[in-house]
Amino acid sequence: MSFPLLTATAALPAIGAIATAAVPAAQRVAAKWLALLVSLATLVLAAIVFVRFDPGGDRYQLTESHAWIKDFGVRYELGVDGIGVALVALTALLIPFVILAGWHDADPQETGNRRWRPTQGFFALILAVEAMVIISFEATDVFLFYIFFEAMLIPMYFLIGGFGDRAHEHGDDAAATQRSYAAVKFLLYNLVGGLIMLAAVIGLYVVAGNFSLQEIVQARASGSLHMATSTERWLFLGFFFAFAVKAPLWPLHTWLPNAMGEATAPVAVLITAVVDKVGTFAMLRFCLQLFPEASKWATPVILVLALISIIYGALLAVGQRDIKRLVAYASISHFGFIILGIFAMTSQGQSGATLYMVNHGISTAALMLVAGFLISRRGSRLIADYGGVQKVAPVLAGTFLIGGLATLSLPGLAPFVSEFLVLVGAFERYPAVGIVATFGIVLAALYTLVLYQRTMTGPVKAEVAEMPDLRVRELLVVAPLIALLIFLGVYPKPVTDIVNPAVQQTMSDVHKTDPKPEVEAAK
Repeated sequence: MSFPLLTATAALPAIGAIATAAVPAAQRVAAKWLALLVSLATLVLAAIVFVRFDPGGDRYQLTESHAWIKDFGVRYELGVDGIGVALVALTALLIPFVILAGWHDADPQETGNRRWRPTQGFFALILAVEAMVIISFEATDVFLFYIFFEAMLIPMYFLIGGFGDRAHEHGDDAAATQRSYAAVKFLLYNLVGGLIMLAAVIGLYVVAGNFSLQEIVQARASGSLHMATSTERWLFLGFFFAFAVKAPLWPLHTWLPNAMGEATAPVAVLITAVVDKVGTFAMLRFCLQLFPEASKWATPVILVLALISIIYGALLAVGQRDIKRLVAYASISHFGFIILGIFAMTSQGQSGATLYMVNHGISTAALMLVAGFLISRRGSRLIADYGGVQKVAPVLAGTFLIGGLATLSLPGLAPFVSEFLVLVGAFERYPAVGIVATFGIVLAALYTLVLYQRTMTGPVKAEVAEMPDLRVRELLVVAPLIALLIFLGVYPKPVTDIVNPAVQQTMSDVHKTDPKPEVEAAK
């Protein structure tokens, strides 16, 4: 039996979470280092998965399959295609930076209501989320995927509600109330989506007789499994609703600004750069593969919702007074681009959407973590409380600017390539949709540059006059992310070579080919 590499990649952070939680209360520093070392070891395993994956080989590689609940046809089945490999690598890459950035976020602090922050619990929960997200990207059994799709909500609930942002303009009691509200809203929205998906998962089992993604797709392709049109559409809607909540897609997005606003900056990165990617990934893996005809049937409505997300999210970002909520609404706009690329049903669009997931994760992590360092120095999330920071902390301001420019998809930085591919893919099949989506780029430039202008330029406010620049630990967090943004901006080939074959196979599943360019015949 070959070494179960995929299981090890998910099991290591899970074991690390248990070990970190078990560290004695007085050994807070040891718990931090243990969590960091576990995350780095997981990154090594994810790198091995990335290197061993053969883009020209089988669709699902490094597969594992074991009987689990025989009476219900549930199996422990893992396998990664190019899209899954890229997102496993992204997750494993970001977690060490999340841990380093949050190094002091859970240090014990006695507040007015005598609440304590258990350091071990904070880092253990981060590792638990990492384990559940990674196995979600690897699962090829629908029921196995569903379990971890839902289970990741529990550690995220405690990370949002129990370890909220200390930079809050309200008193301790008001801040705790808002954290609790944000955590409960996050949990309820996603639980409702998950319960609807559970009904669809059961319905899929009734129709197909098993939960194996590969077996169901092969049976549909061979004609041995037939779904009535109405059945396929209802099942598709059950799955898509849950994924749209997680993504988040307008109008199911309202939990995200609350959650990101009240969470610490590293946890906000965990939400939007890691956890939310499970929703868009699942649209590609499950919605399009299991329900190809229903996916095409729903495409017009989904494209409209994606366009609304792009424009609506960007417009609300322009009007924000809170730095973290601005990044949250910008992320809603970016997820609109990702979903637009998926349902444009072109190879360029889907390649761009997958690349966008990776690039958005890196760019949002860079911007939000630098914003977190800024907020921790001033003690406020309000844009109006800043001014002239670039004169007293030029390195902080410079990295903030690069993160912001990546968010608006400046050419030469990674998100530009993915956004360009999405728009090209949309133009190919739906020109009007592509034109409207382009306005999102203009709005992104507006909210990013206005944010930088108001916080970093102008006269130095007295409250930031003594603000220190980035420290060594913070530079270790930011510098690699900035380097990746530049590298993937000029050379995205390592990622596109991995994801393109999987995209072509997904296009084949939905029986779609790229539109042929209209070329006027020579006279």
